[in-house]
Amino acid sequence: MSGGNADAARPLLLGVRHHGPGSARAVRAVLEEVRPGIVLIEGPPEADALVPLAAEEDMRPPVALLAHAVDEPGRSAFWPLAEFSPEWVALRWALEHGVPVRFIDLPAAHTLTREWDEEREGEGGVPWPAADVRVDPLGVLAATAGYDDAERWWEDVVEHRGVGKGDPLAPFTALEEAMTALREEYGSGGHHRDLVREAHMRLRIRAARRETEDGVAVVCGAWHVPALRQGTTVAADRALLKGLPRVKADMTWVPWTHRRLSRASGYGAGIGSPGWYGHLFSVPDRPVERWLTKVAGLLRAEDRTVSAAHVIEAVRLAETLAAMRGRPLAGLSETADAVRAVMCEGSDVPLALIHDRLVVGDVLGEVPAAAPAVPLQRDLTRIQRRLRLKPQAAERELELDLRKETDAERGRLLHRLRLLGIGWGEPAVSRGSTGTFRETWRLRWEPELSVRVAEAGVWGTTVHAAATAKARTDAVAARNLGTVTGLAEHCLLAGLSEALPTVMRVLADRAALDTDVGHLAQALPALVRSLRYGDVRGTDTVALAEVAAGLAERVFVGLPPACAALDADAAEEMRGHVDAVHGAVGLLGDSPAPGDGRLRVRWHSVLRTLCARDAVPGVIRGRSVRLLLDAGELAGEEAARLMGLVLSPGTPPADAAAWIEGFVGQGSGGGLLLVHDERLFGLVDAWLTGVQAEVFGDVLPLLRRTFSAYEPGVRRTLGELVRRGPRARWSVTDAGGPGTAGFATGIDTARADAVLPVLRLLLGPDTDGDAASTGPPGAAGAAR
Repeated sequence: MSGGNADAARPLLLGVRHHGPGSARAVRAVLEEVRPGIVLIEGPPEADALVPLAAEEDMRPPVALLAHAVDEPGRSAFWPLAEFSPEWVALRWALEHGVPVRFIDLPAAHTLTREWDEEREGEGGVPWPAADVRVDPLGVLAATAGYDDAERWWEDVVEHRGVGKGDPLAPFTALEEAMTALREEYGSGGHHRDLVREAHMRLRIRAARRETEDGVAVVCGAWHVPALRQGTTVAADRALLKGLPRVKADMTWVPWTHRRLSRASGYGAGIGSPGWYGHLFSVPDRPVERWLTKVAGLLRAEDRTVSAAHVIEAVRLAETLAAMRGRPLAGLSETADAVRAVMCEGSDVPLALIHDRLVVGDVLGEVPAAAPAVPLQRDLTRIQRRLRLKPQAAERELELDLRKETDAERGRLLHRLRLLGIGWGEPAVSRGSTGTFRETWRLRWEPELSVRVAEAGVWGTTVHAAATAKARTDAVAARNLGTVTGLAEHCLLAGLSEALPTVMRVLADRAALDTDVGHLAQALPALVRSLRYGDVRGTDTVALAEVAAGLAERVFVGLPPACAALDADAAEEMRGHVDAVHGAVGLLGDSPAPGDGRLRVRWHSVLRTLCARDAVPGVIRGRSVRLLLDAGELAGEEAARLMGLVLSPGTPPADAAAWIEGFVGQGSGGGLLLVHDERLFGLVDAWLTGVQAEVFGDVLPLLRRTFSAYEPGVRRTLGELVRRGPRARWSVTDAGGPGTAGFATGIDTARADAVLPVLRLLLGPDTDGDAASTGPPGAAGAAR
C-alpha cells in the first residue's frame, strides 16, 4: 500500500482500543506503510497547540492532557497516554515524520460545562432515551466468541497475534466489520453523547481531506469507526452541534501514572494491568520469558529464594497452561498461575506484591518545563527542585529533622500544601524520636493533584502567598472556635507569620464570645501544642501563649458547673475534655505562658472540686481522682478512701461502675495500677462480688468495656489474682512455698538466675571476674 490520491478519496479509519499495545503496534505498522498526509487523533482540539511538546526530550509517558475550566478549575478532565497507547504512537510518528497531526474530538470547552454532565436533549427538544444498560462492545464480542472474559478475548485475538505478517490493515478491517454489526444492532449503545462527538469528528475529517492529497489517517476508538464511515450531511452534523454550551478552558500536559491508567478516565478505557501491557509493547521478543525474569528479580529483591531453574520451570508451565486453554500465547493469568506454583510455593501473598509492583507498577511520567502551567504550579516545581523533593508515584516515608534548615523548609512546604488542599504528603507517626524537632511524612504524588494546584491558584501565584491568603480567609469564615485554633496550629507549622495576626484576632474574638465549655476545652490542646513549635521553628508565640492562658482560666471556671447532671453519653464526652485539658495544662507548664505554675495549681483545685461533687457523673469523678493520683497531688491512702466511699453499699451499682471506669478504664494504665496496688484491687474485688444479682446485668457492659481495654498480659495477671482469692493474696509464702509462680512476696532466686546468661550477652562480661557466678545463688539477679 502507499499514500497518494487513492487514499484521499476515503479516510483511513484505524479503530483501536485505547491503551492497547497490540493496537499501538498495528497503528505504527499501517502508518509506516501508508504514509498519510495528515494524522487525526481522537482527543480535544485545544491540545493541538501542545502537540510539539510531545517531541521534547523531557517528555516521558505516561502523561495526560489536562483540561480545566478557567473560572472553575475543579471542573476538569484527563486524556491519559501511555507509551503503548495507539494515540501516543500515532502522535510521535507524525512528529518524527513531519506530518501534520490534530485532535478531532468535541472541544473540552463543551464537555467541561455543567450542562454536558446533565442529560442533553435530542432533536426537537426530545430527551435522549434513558441509558439503563450501556453496551460494552468488547464484552459483546467476547461473549459471541465464547469467552467469559473480555480481557482474555482481546489478548487472544489482538495482543498475542503479533504484527508484520500479511496485510497490516487486516485487523482494523475485521474490527470495523464487527463494530458495524454492533452499531446496527445496538445503535449508540446507550452512549448518546457519542452522537454529538462523532458529528464533530466527521466535520474535522472533511476539513482535513480538503487540505491534502496524500490521504488522511484517523486513529480513534473502534466503536466510533462505523459512525465516522456513514454518509451523513454537513448540515445534519452541524445541527447536532448547534447551541452547545461553552466555557473558557485551559489545557496542558501533566505527568500520569500506571496506577491511574487502571481507572476509566478521559478516553474511558481503564485497564487493569498497565505494567503487563507496557511489557508486551516494549520487549522485542520472548515476552513470557522476559516477564518471568522480571518477576524473579523482584522476588529476589524481597529475599525470596528464586533461581534460574525456577524461571525455566515457570516458563514451561505457563506455556503448557496456554496450550491446554487454547491460547496462542501465555497471558497474564497463565504466568500468574505458574509463578504461584513454581516461585511462591502455592502462596498468594507474593502475588499481591507482583501485582502491585509489576502488573500495575508505579511508573510516573514527566513533562517538559515548557508545558503551560498556572503560576502556582511553576512556583511549586521550583521549590521542589530547590529542596530536592521530586514527586514520585510510589509511596515513601520522609523523616525530617527540623533543626536542619532544608528539612524545616520541606516541612513548611508540605504543611502549606495541606492548607491549600493539595495532599501530596500526610503526617505519619515517627518510628524513632517523638520530639517536636522531628516530623515524619508519607508522600505520594497523584496526577489529580495537578487539578488541586490549579484550583489553589486563585489564592496566589506562589505557595507562600496562596497559603497565607487562604489561611486569612478561612479564619474569617470559621464558624467555631475549634476550627480557628486548628488553623492557628497549621499557620505555625507552615511558617505563615503574615497570616497569624488575622488568625489570632479572630481566635481572641471567638474565644471571648464562646461560652460552651466543651468548645473551649477542645480548642485549648491545639493552642498549647502550637506553643511547642516556637523553639524549633523560631516562631514568636507570646500572643498565642496569652490567649491560651486566658482560655485555660475560662475552662477552669466553667468546667465544674458544666459537668453537673449529665447523661451517660454527655458524661463520656466531658471525660474526654477533662483528659484533653489535663494534658494541655501539663504542656502549658513547660511553655513560656504567663503564670504557668499558677495554672497547674488552679487546675488541680478544679479536679478536687470535681471529685467531691455528688452531682458530677461517676466517670468524671473517678477520672479526676486518677489524674490527681498520677500527678502526685493525692496520696494513695486518700485515693483508696475515696474509692471505698464510692464502692460502699449506699452507692447505686451503675454509678460505682462508672466511677471505676473513670479511674482505671479507657487505656489509662489502670490495669497495672490494680496489679500493683492490692488495696485498690481488694476494694474493686469486694465491691464486684457484692453486687446483687438483679443489678449485675446492668453494670456488666460497663465493666466489660473497662477491663477489655487492658492488654492481654494485664488481664491474665488480674485473673491470677482473682483466682487466688482475697485471703491467699496476703498469705502467699515465699518462692519456696505453695504460691502461684510469679506472685510470691519474696524474690524467686531460681527465676532470677535464669536471666543471667541473657544479661551477660547484653552487658558484656563482668570486669570483676564474673562475680555473679561465684556469689550466693541468685544474689546478682536479686541485686539487679
